[in-house]
Amino acid sequence: VQLQASGGGLVQAGGSLRLSCAASGSTFSRYAMGWYRQAPGQQRDWVASITSGGSTNHADSVKGRFTISRDNAKNTVYLQMNSLKPEDTAVYYCSGRRLSSVYWGQGTEVTVSS
Repeated sequence: VQLQASGGGLVQAGGSLRLSCAASGSTFSRYAMGWYRQAPGQQRDWVASITSGGSTNHADSVKGRFTISRDNAKNTVYLQMNSLKPEDTAVYYCSGRRLSSVYWGQGTEVTVSS
């Protein structure tokens, strides 16, 4: 599967963005999907994930502010980000996982100004 992330940009603190990750292929619904982020000089951290059945989990740092969702008809996973903080500044990556295979999309950059 190929993944294409989009939706990043520059936003003021307190603002919102919605990231999208479009997947190729006809088996998207079978994949568990996730969002990760990597700030400059930092490791890549998990942000949120959604199973093929639609169950979600979010990192404590974003819980209550970010929401992951998926639309299998559109082969797309979303990350709605509200109440953004400067510390949310990072490159955001989507990933897809099924069985032992993991796929990564290119990143989309999010910058939150104070």
